[in-house]
Amino acid sequence: MASRKAGTRGKAAATKQAQRGSSNVFSMFEQAQIQEFKEAFSCIDQNRDGIICKSDLRETYSQLGKERPAWAGGEAGRPCPSHAPLPPGKVSVPEEELDAMLQEGKGPINFTVFLTLFGEKLNGTDPEEAILSAFRMFDPNGKGVVNKDEFKQLLLTQADKFSLAEVEQMFALTPMDLAGDIDYKSLCYIITHGDEKEE
Repeated sequence: MASRKAGTRGKAAATKQAQRGSSNVFSMFEQAQIQEFKEAFSCIDQNRDGIICKSDLRETYSQLGKERPAWAGGEAGRPCPSHAPLPPGKVSVPEEELDAMLQEGKGPINFTVFLTLFGEKLNGTDPEEAILSAFRMFDPNGKGVVNKDEFKQLLLTQADKFSLAEVEQMFALTPMDLAGDIDYKSLCYIITHGDEKEE
């Protein structure tokens, strides 16, 4: 009985630690999106304990038609006897990959942590300092601005080229100084924190 209580306390502490994720994460999504994430979370949380663990991930991959990994017992590359045959070409999921998925949560993955992880992935932005550093390459005089026309030309002709419509859309939201140049410090803030006018 004492070990059962200790196990319950340990799980409660882990759940409380997981809840310390960003409480502001719910404001990043619309209610319909949050509902879709809840449905996805419950599909992955196979044992319905409110925390995604390695066995939940294994079972989810199994249901998606992934082959039985060697660590699952039996013969690697074969489906469990109770499952229908797998389509050809499926690969097993290594234990290290499952561990890496769980480590992204930096603790137990409850719904709030799950939503936070998706928010980080969907936002996909680099830290503000990294973005500022990239813009500084186009600002050799350190004025905090980049010439709009030169930057437009780079966006249209280099690397992952923007279309003219994409450039115009970006410039519609981009802070400009009085000379019509891009105020990249303000732009970086908008990229990493959002536009306060939208809220």
